[in-house]
Amino acid sequence: MDITEVRITLRNEEKLKAFASITFDDCFVVRGLKVINGSQGYFVSMPSRKRKDGSYQDVAHPINNDMRKRIEDKVLDAFENELNKAGAAVTVAKDPVSVEEEDFDMEDEAAKAQH
Repeated sequence: MDITEVRITLRNEEKLKAFASITFDDCFVVRGLKVINGSQGYFVSMPSRKRKDGSYQDVAHPINNDMRKRIEDKVLDAFENELNKAGAAVTVAKDPVSVEEEDFDMEDEAAKAQH
């Protein structure tokens, strides 16, 4: 399965830096990925929705670490390219950090972006 397209929409918030959509094999799109600026650098958060208890649950996510790394590498490369186009010279570290390792307080940004 190939990632054939990545679209980035930059955000200028403290932790949320971009939304991303990825296309697999030119036939399946996943929207709502987020590029987060965490304490150990940028990482990709999978699409999620807020549960009634206030916690978040991933809607779509890779099953294994190889696919997670492929997705993160492609999204972070596209994010860095988009930053460069916008004139922001920032280098993105490619050491993935899982969402569980990060302590960030995000509102339901994915829901806001879809409306």
